[in-house]
Amino acid sequence: MPIDFSKVPAGLVDLTKTAAVSLEKRGLAGQRAAVYLVLDRSGSMRGYYRDGSVQHLAEQALALSANLDDDGIVPTVFFDTDAHPVVDIGLDDHVGRVAAIHDALGHMGTTNYAAAMDEVIDHYLDAGTDDPAFVIFQTDGGPDSRRAAEQTLCKAARLPMFWQFIGFGPDRFDFLRKLDELAVPRKRVIDNAGFFAAGKDPKRMSDAVLYDRLMGEFPDWLVAARAAGILAMAGV
Repeated sequence: MPIDFSKVPAGLVDLTKTAAVSLEKRGLAGQRAAVYLVLDRSGSMRGYYRDGSVQHLAEQALALSANLDDDGIVPTVFFDTDAHPVVDIGLDDHVGRVAAIHDALGHMGTTNYAAAMDEVIDHYLDAGTDDPAFVIFQTDGGPDSRRAAEQTLCKAARLPMFWQFIGFGPDRFDFLRKLDELAVPRKRVIDNAGFFAAGKDPKRMSDAVLYDRLMGEFPDWLVAARAAGILAMAGV
């Protein structure tokens, strides 16, 4: 359905249009999905909260959601040593929201991917939606437990959820590259994840490039999920 730009704040209109172009290029105009955002708040992420990089990613996620969903809300999980409960970031209250939530959470910890993923899975299942989930998972390094993270991703492959990992910073992200390439069907029933690195200064990546990369593997996952019976064949 057409985007109702009257519901999109003026500051997000250009982002929403840019996201729409990427979706159109990938044949995803009209596709429905619940957009989730997962944000790393391990100690090494401090600078990215301070310089606005994380806030900007949240705004990019909201603009994508404006194209894929109609509730104007992105359920968001902040994680460190553990996952914090889902909070909603909405079109009508996004300004400064990331910093406010981050500051309220206090001490920054380590990097527990599995806990964050479980929090998203539980929220999605509780929502009872028929739409797939598109999960933007941001981090700046490897997880506390690689085994737990891999097992959780493989478990989630049976659900209508696609995980798009984004790396902030100079790390080589060897583990995320491994997750992206996990064997099918030996490890997981279908390929349910993608990865790209946004570099040391994520804000320098243009919005158009970011959306193109976000959508890089999602169309293939939709096809595979329908073929495997994970996602309903009818409709989009």
